[in-house]
Amino acid sequence: MKLSAFVRKLLRNKLAVAGGLVVLSLFVVSWLAPTLAPHEPNRPHVTARFKPPGTPGHVLGTDSLGRDVLSRLIWGSRISLKVGFVAVGLATLIGLTLGSIAGYRGGLVDAAVMRLCDLMLCFPSMFLILAVIAVLEPSIWNVMIVIGLTGWMGVARLVRAEFLSLKSRDFVLASKLLGASDFRLIWRHLLPNALTPVLVTATLGVAEAILTESALSFLGLGVQPPTATWGAILSDGKNYLERAWWLSLYPGLAILVTVLSYNLLGEGLREALNPHNAEARQAFGVRLRRRRARRPGEPAWQRRCSRK
Repeated sequence: MKLSAFVRKLLRNKLAVAGGLVVLSLFVVSWLAPTLAPHEPNRPHVTARFKPPGTPGHVLGTDSLGRDVLSRLIWGSRISLKVGFVAVGLATLIGLTLGSIAGYRGGLVDAAVMRLCDLMLCFPSMFLILAVIAVLEPSIWNVMIVIGLTGWMGVARLVRAEFLSLKSRDFVLASKLLGASDFRLIWRHLLPNALTPVLVTATLGVAEAILTESALSFLGLGVQPPTATWGAILSDGKNYLERAWWLSLYPGLAILVTVLSYNLLGEGLREALNPHNAEARQAFGVRLRRRRARRPGEPAWQRRCSRK
């Protein structure tokens, strides 16, 4: 598919465009966090505890230690995006490698990789992450590594399925006859043609990783205080729901909008990269043009012939 055609299809989906704009805005906010944040995110102000939203100098209020909520949300976006992209990058790398080997080699290698994948899928991912984090020291790097090591199975299955359908195509057989090595066949011919579903899965996986990191921080097993994360702000706010409702509302909205935006963008990419959607639109356009081209006094037998 040409890049221009892909961009046109993506721009037709208004929800995907809206999700992409929100994701782009989050990148800009996290990148400019030192400039945009009005206060230090971890500096307490005892005299400014529980200031409500709209207070001069504190647009979204303050928490139990007098820290500015807006500043902590801005800096927390950095942690969420970093965890999401590093964890999904690690999971995608592992899934691409194992899925490529399983789909290309087949036989015992394929069976071993798929049984390992089935074994990993037997355990609920959240419980597996909680078990590993409980043994290791909670930190941002441990969270990213554990989420990445427990999220590669879907990518591996997708890549394996694409390889099984691609390795019998004519262009792959022609490359074999010309003496191409296995490494060249995989990385030059097969893998680039199998990346379309991986791109969609990775986009949706970022949203899932952000949710997982927020849940771990909420439980106290993620990034440790005083580092500002959305889950940690939400966890602090649960103790003051009646007194400081904004401590739960704003980080919850940040998580909701971010995850929803990534999901909308991922669904838009899936629709734009799906060739069957283009064929369906083309067939519908042909039928519509035929109907518009009919004359008012056209006989019934002639209409049936035009349909054929």
